[in-house]
Amino acid sequence: MSTDLNPASQPRKLSRFILPALLVLGLGIFFLSGAYEMMSWQSVSAHYAILNGFVETHLWLSYLIFMLGYAVVVAFSLPIALPLTLTGGALLGWPAVILVICGATAGAGVVFIAARSIFADLLRARAGPFITKLEAGFSQNSFSYLLALRLIPAAPFWVVNIVPALTRMQLGPFLLATFIGITPGTAIFISVGRGFDHILAAGQTPELAVLTSAPIIIPLVGLGALALLPIIVRSVTKDGKGLSQ
Repeated sequence: MSTDLNPASQPRKLSRFILPALLVLGLGIFFLSGAYEMMSWQSVSAHYAILNGFVETHLWLSYLIFMLGYAVVVAFSLPIALPLTLTGGALLGWPAVILVICGATAGAGVVFIAARSIFADLLRARAGPFITKLEAGFSQNSFSYLLALRLIPAAPFWVVNIVPALTRMQLGPFLLATFIGITPGTAIFISVGRGFDHILAAGQTPELAVLTSAPIIIPLVGLGALALLPIIVRSVTKDGKGLSQ
């Protein structure tokens, strides 16, 4: 029976647990501390005047705080990304588009690295049918498949951060597909959020039914279908070659 006697190997093995452990710990603290209540629409509406005043006084600092905060939210997979996006649109306007895209892409990269460093074997062993189906899609054309999943919000954002880490997809293409794929949806949600400014300033709660309306969903589905076109063409071409032989 072989025993690892290299004293340097133990710290390296333990270091693989640090980032995933921090992400899990942060998610637990978020719920146990009640911090999630701060992003309720009632809370945002009640403090909107204070937030708006801070933005007007410290605009560039507000940009930095929002982008870093968004990266943290995505990295810890906190379920407040959508209200944070809409609030950013109301408070910061169109500049929030690039802030959300950069923050979300950075946070997604952290999750990707954490999942690949330690969770890959565990998640692959416990993968349900849905994750298994996603992994099969990534094996065909990882960039186009991820781009389509980013354009069409059919799967939770955190799931799409983890599944590519279980495949051979590299970090660079993952970040690029994420950056491009979330841009249209982010622009749409920021546009909707900009319309919430007067509603929140009046102390009212926004109506979110507009987010599931056809004018918002149909364009995203169409863009997602275009992203899948290379996979479809490759599949048809492959089938055609098979039939001709």
